[in-house]
Amino acid sequence: MDNFQTVLRFFLNQKATIGYSFMALLTIGGERVFSMVSFQCPCNHDQNFAYGLTFLLGPAAVLLILGLFFSSRLWRLYTGCCLNPMKLCPRGNCVGCLRVFMNIFSGACVAPIMWLCVALLNGTFYECAVSGLDDNLVVDLFCKNKTLKCREELARVPCDRSKLTADERMELLLMFRAQSQVLGWWIIIIAAFMGLLGTCYTNCRSKVSYLQLTFWKRYVEKEKECFDTFAEDYADKLAKRNMNSFFENNKAAPFPFPNHRAWEEISALHTFSRSEQYYSTLQRYVERTDRDFTPEKRPVLDVEHGIEMH
Repeated sequence: MDNFQTVLRFFLNQKATIGYSFMALLTIGGERVFSMVSFQCPCNHDQNFAYGLTFLLGPAAVLLILGLFFSSRLWRLYTGCCLNPMKLCPRGNCVGCLRVFMNIFSGACVAPIMWLCVALLNGTFYECAVSGLDDNLVVDLFCKNKTLKCREELARVPCDRSKLTADERMELLLMFRAQSQVLGWWIIIIAAFMGLLGTCYTNCRSKVSYLQLTFWKRYVEKEKECFDTFAEDYADKLAKRNMNSFFENNKAAPFPFPNHRAWEEISALHTFSRSEQYYSTLQRYVERTDRDFTPEKRPVLDVEHGIEMH
């Protein structure tokens, strides 16, 4: 039993690493599926570049959008900002707001960068895109000291329809893939260096020590887990109370519920202050001495759910 708990604790502590590893496997698998099933280079000067670039950058753009879409921090910051623009920059702290947006964007860039690296290391999309360029610099680079037929057949090299000899075609393919892989490795090196630089800067500017920062991260994770569990249980109790009142045709029993202002306060992004020593907006709200316990008289829901906002 102790060994099982040790293994479980190890996996829980390595959730981020396991998540990124799983994301990398999905990216590699997705790239292989695209390359083998759906990707068919048209092999002509007019379509190669657009087609290859679409397969190279299109999935990266979709992954970036999905990364932003599933970012809870983004929606926590953005929700309600049209009615209250100050939610984006509370207390006029535009620098802090910009830093948060950069953190959100950099987190969403992980999957697109993985896709670009895997796609470039494979080289299939890159060789199709580059072979369709009519730029003299590119053509001269690949067809230097070669016959005029090389310029004419360059776009057909990724396919088997090229009129070049097998040795010439293989030489051009190796050049395409070498460039693609070098570019992929440069993206990996730059991304790793920027990640290290960002981590060093964040830890250097930290207002707390390393152990306190570790505790802070653990607390935030546990608070989120407890909030999800407690919110599900509380919602279940409220739903059952409302169903009983409706079907039994009796007056509903009083049910304690946070008011709108309380939800707004705990939904704001947390900024740490040495003078307060709070680790989240929920803790800051709970430990306030001037809390407002007055329940909301009217529900505040979206028109989408059939109830007007008040």
